Amino acid sequence: MGKKVNYTERLRRFALNDANLEAELAVQPPTLEPRAVALVRLAALVAIGGAEPTYGSEVDDAVSMGVTTAEIVDVLAAVTPIVGLPVAVAAASKLALALGFDPLGIDRD
Repeated sequence: MGKKVNYTERLRRFALNDANLEAELAVQPPTLEPRAVALVRLAALVAIGGAEPTYGSEVDDAVSMGVTTAEIVDVLAAVTPIVGLPVAVAAASKLALALGFDPLGIDRD
């Protein structure tokens, strides 16, 4: 097990935009479980209006961590009160494509 993280110090360094923090995070990542990290990253992606290809890689990472499709959709539902319905609607089609679904339900046969 690595060195215990001092969260007060880490938060202070974030607030100060410490130049060495990014390198430290690569060596000492968050202590969250990998599934939780994947869900948090998806929530952040929705919040910032991420690009479609990024949804694909983040969804793939989440699924590889054992996150279910239902949990991924629940992330969208959970952040909607924070980001607003227009942002959630914009993210929904990107999430659907990343999950392999046609967001409009159009049969292309």
